[in-house]
This record gives sequence, C-alpha cells and structure tokens, in this order.
Amino acid sequence: MQKYFIEARQLLALAIPVILAQVAQTAMGFVDTVMAGGYSATDMAAVAIGTSIWLPAILFGHGLLLALTPTIAQLNGSGRRDRIAHQVRQGFWLAGMVSVLVMVVLWNAGYIIHAMHNIDPQLADKAVGYLRALLWGTPGYLCFQVARNQCEGLARTKPGMVIGFIGLLVNIPVNYIFIYGHYGMPELGGVGCGVATASVYWVMFASMLLYVKRAHAMRDIQHAQHFGKPDWAVIKRLTQLGLPIALALFFEVTLFAVVALLVSPLGIVDVAGHQIALNFSSLMFVLPMSLAAAVTIRVGYRLGQGSTLDAQTSAWTGIAVGVCMAVVTAIFTVVMRKHIALLYNDNPQVVALASFLMLLAAVYQISDSIQVIGSGVLRGYKDTRSIFFITFIAYWVLGLPSGYVLALTDLVVEPMGPAGFWTGFIIGLTSAAIMMFWRMRYLQRQPSSVILHRAAR
Repeated sequence: MQKYFIEARQLLALAIPVILAQVAQTAMGFVDTVMAGGYSATDMAAVAIGTSIWLPAILFGHGLLLALTPTIAQLNGSGRRDRIAHQVRQGFWLAGMVSVLVMVVLWNAGYIIHAMHNIDPQLADKAVGYLRALLWGTPGYLCFQVARNQCEGLARTKPGMVIGFIGLLVNIPVNYIFIYGHYGMPELGGVGCGVATASVYWVMFASMLLYVKRAHAMRDIQHAQHFGKPDWAVIKRLTQLGLPIALALFFEVTLFAVVALLVSPLGIVDVAGHQIALNFSSLMFVLPMSLAAAVTIRVGYRLGQGSTLDAQTSAWTGIAVGVCMAVVTAIFTVVMRKHIALLYNDNPQVVALASFLMLLAAVYQISDSIQVIGSGVLRGYKDTRSIFFITFIAYWVLGLPSGYVLALTDLVVEPMGPAGFWTGFIIGLTSAAIMMFWRMRYLQRQPSSVILHRAAR
C-alpha cells in the first residue's frame, strides 16, 4: 500500500504545475473575450467565433506533438538521454510542417464563417481578421509545445506553469495596446486580441527555449549547432503515435461544437443554460486532464526502466487519484450548482436549467476522469491507435446519436432539449471509460517482453 501513496505523491507533484499551466492558458482566452467585450459587443462575438474555429485546428497540432512526452520519458527511464535531443529536433520539424497546414486552414476559415446562418457581415469580417492575425502565432505555439513536452517528458512540469503565467501577464498589456491603439500602434479592436495572443505565443516559445538551454538538469541534452535535415523515419514514427491522439482531441472538441449548434435553435434560455454548464464542466475537466499528463510521464518512465509492474502501479494510482478528485468535484458541483449558475446569469429560468445540467455533469465526472486518465495511461504505453477508436465510437457512434434522439425526437421519450444531449454525454463518456479500462487491463496482461518492445518503439 505504501508504494501507492508514494506514487500518488509523485503524480500530484507532477500534475499540480500542469493544472496551473492549464489555468493560465484558459485565463488567456477569458482575458481576450473580456477585453474585446470592453471595446464592443461585436468584437467580443468576433473573438468568440474565431476561437471556436482556432481551438479544433490548434488542438489537432497540439495532439500530434503529444507523442513526444512518452517517447522522451521512456528514453529518460532507459538511460538513453543521448537520443532525446534528436527526437526533440524532429519534433520541431513536425511542428513546422503542421503549422503550415493549420495556417492554411485558418487563412481560409472565412469561407466557413461567411457561410454561417444569419451572420452579420461586419461581425464575420472581424472574426476573419481576428483569425488571420492569430494564425501567425501558430508556429510559436506549436514550437513552445515541443519544448514544453521535452521538459515534461523529463518530469519537469514547473517551467510550463511559470511560462504559462508569464504569457498571461504579458497578454493583458499587449491586448490593451493593440485593441485601443496605444504607443503608436493602430486601434484594431477584437483583431488586436489576435495580434496580441500571436505575439505572446512567440514570447512563451522564446522563454521556454531559453530555459531549456540554461537548465542545469538538461545540460547533457545538447542540441547540435546546426539544425540538420529532417529524419523522416523519426518524424513518421512520431506522426503514427501522435495522429490518433490529435484525431481523438479533434473529435472531442468538434462534438461539443456540434452539440452547441444543435442546441442553438432551441431558444436563448436553453443556449445560455447549456453554455454555463459546459463552461463550468470544462473548468473541472482541467484536473483529470492534467493528472493524465502526469500519468503518461510516470508510465513512460517506468517502462523505460524496464519495470512493467511499476508502470502498472503508476497507472492504477493515477486512476484512483482521478476518481477521488472526481468524487470531490462532483459533490462540489451538486452542492454549489445554483450559486455557480448565478455567477454567470441572474435569469431564474437560465439558472434553473444550468443547475439541472450541472447535476448531469456531476454524474459523468467520474466516468470522464477514468476515460481521460485511461487515455494518459495508453499514451504512456504508446498504444495511441486504440485511443482514436475508443474516442470515435464513444462520442460519435454512441454519445452524439443517443443525445440527439433524446434531445430532439420522441422516439424514446418526449424531447428533453439540452438535458437529452447531456444524457448523451453521460452515455458516451461512460462507454469511453469502460473501453479505456478494458484496454488497459488487456495491455497489462501481455508478457513483459511484448509491453517493453512496444514502449521502446
């Protein structure tokens, strides 16, 4: 039992800085929305629309690069630190290639925005301008993630947290300068948020690069003076590992976007109640997601050491800590749901609906925690393809169709409205948790030689 408590302490030591880094990143989006709203309601709406397109695109690139963390953790655990610098260099090449793809998509996103139903032309133009300013930050953001993944793969999660908060603090005055046009800069309104955030991503990348070069603990991981050519074999392997994670993230983000679109014709009260519950649920999701990142590091490191039993200990400790966290956040959500809803809106109908939806959110928090930490375990085992299949089946084959049937049709019960979609979330996330759990057990029952061979890829 003692080894589980020791492992839990080490997991939390890794996870807490990741949680705080995620809070800083979420706060940047919040600051953008609030500061654009201070300029005009149209600019705030433009930033919100632009962000809804930016997030799926950038998370795809982010997911692709997550393959670096278990790869570096495994090399670190196996004492092959001399190979880490080469993997990181190929990560930068991959980030550069994905950046081009994401930037092309975002540059042409105007076609999607202008095709939206009943959208005001001025609002559409501002949203396009915001995206076209923000897209120049794509290489900075993705290269920052490569350097951050290097640190996290080596179990150093604090630099990402510190630089995340530096980014947040820099973002506020730079936003102010570009939104309102101070110090000789043009007055850009909401588009200025895009310019500011893009600039901040480059500052974050430069800061992380400086840390990596100066850190005593990484002195032995020396990068070559000349960057060198791409190693297509390594890039291909990183892509094979990262693509299923990227697609799983993309499916998850687009699922919630599709549900928001399906809820929108139901009326202002339903839309507002749904958005409040979803926003709060997203904040709670930061906890298990950050713990999943820590579990990936620990499992990858233990497998690198050649100990499948210690990797199992890390995996099951992660699940146990995640379930305990989920129980606490679920109780907090149930007890405080009305007070939380009132922070967002004081309309009694909106508060009543949001409170009820938060009750459903509390139901799925344990399932959500198990499935996201299970995904972190599978990343540690480098079994990423199963994450893609589980996510696709759980969300798009089970969750969304059942939610649609319950919310908008009378095939099973009278149309439930937003509550039907949230019941669909419960079905989808519970299915994902069961499938992730089953896949973990299947992997752990394999002979040690098979597990270690997979991890060493």
